[in-house]
Amino acid sequence: MRIGFLGAGRIGAFHAATLAALDGVGDLVIGDADEARARALAETVGARAASVDGVFAARPDAVVIATATASHAELVTRAARAGLPAYCEKPVATDLAGTIAALRAVEAAGTLLQVGFQRRFDAGYLAARAAVRAGALGRLHTIRAVTSDPAPPPPAFLPLSGGLIRDCLVHDFDAVRWLTGHEVREVYATGSAGGADFFRAAGDVDTAAALLTLDDGTLVTATATRYNGAGYDVRTELAGERAQLVVGLDARTPFASAEPAGPGGPARPWAGFWDRFEAAYRAELATFVRAVRGEVANPCSGEEALNALLVAEACELSRAEHRPVRLTEINERVRDVS
Repeated sequence: MRIGFLGAGRIGAFHAATLAALDGVGDLVIGDADEARARALAETVGARAASVDGVFAARPDAVVIATATASHAELVTRAARAGLPAYCEKPVATDLAGTIAALRAVEAAGTLLQVGFQRRFDAGYLAARAAVRAGALGRLHTIRAVTSDPAPPPPAFLPLSGGLIRDCLVHDFDAVRWLTGHEVREVYATGSAGGADFFRAAGDVDTAAALLTLDDGTLVTATATRYNGAGYDVRTELAGERAQLVVGLDARTPFASAEPAGPGGPARPWAGFWDRFEAAYRAELATFVRAVRGEVANPCSGEEALNALLVAEACELSRAEHRPVRLTEINERVRDVS
C-alpha cells in the first residue's frame, strides 16, 4: 500500500515512523509546506519526499493528515475529492462550519475518514469499555474524567487550538460517548485563567470544568488544566452500583496520597501525551491501514468527531454565558450551518 503523508512536524515525525514500520505499507510519500523539513523526515524514516501537491500526484492509496490544524479541513476535502481514504489528526476543524463543510465533502465522495482520538486504542480505555458494556459495574451513575498537562503550550499555539475545552476536554467528551454508548443531554461549564497573561489575551482559560448529564441520567465531571507540575495526568473513573473502575491509574500516575500509609509520588511520572499514549497512537494507525483494506470498520468517523465537538461547543457557550446548555440548542446551530 502506498500512503501519502502530510505533515513533518512533531506529531508527523512520530506517525511517519510508525507507518514506515507497518507491514503492508510498501511506499510512504511525505509532503509538507516546508519541503526541506519533509525531505529531512523522509530520509530519517526511509521514505520519499514531495511537495504537498506532489503527494497527491503520486496517486497514493490513502493519505494521513498530520499538518497544522488550520490546514486539516482543506486537506480532508481535497483527499475526499480525489477519492482517497484519509486519516486526520483531530480536529477536522476548530469550528462547526469548517468541520461540517469537510464532512459534507467526505459524504459526497463516499470515502473513509478516520479522525485521531487515540484514547479509543488505549488498553485501559478498551478494557473499561468492555466492562461497562458487559454490565460489570452495574448501573453506571458517575464518571470523573481528568486531563492535566504538565505545562502550558507556547503562546502562539492558543489562537490556533480552539481553546482548552475544544483542544483537551474534547478527548474526554469523545471517550465518555465511546465508553458508555450514551449521548450528552446537557452541560454546564466554567473556567479560570489565573496563570500566564497569554491565556487571557487569547480569550482562553488555563483550567476548565464541565458537568455533563447523559441521556440515561449518568453524571460526568470533566476537568482540564494546563498547569499540573506533577506530570501528565489522564484518568477516567467510572462508578457503578456494583463496582468502580479507573483508567490511567498505575505506577506512573502523577499524584501522591496524603494518607500515612498511602503511596508516594511516582519516580517517573508520565511526561506528556506521547509518553502516555505511544502504544495507542501506533495501534490507531495500524487500524487505519486495516480499515483502508476493508478488514475492519472505521473506528472513529468524522461524524463521531463532530459529536464530540458539539459537546465542546455547548461547553464553550455555557462558559461564556454562565448557564446550562442543552445539546438540542447546539444541534439547531448545526442545522443553521447546514
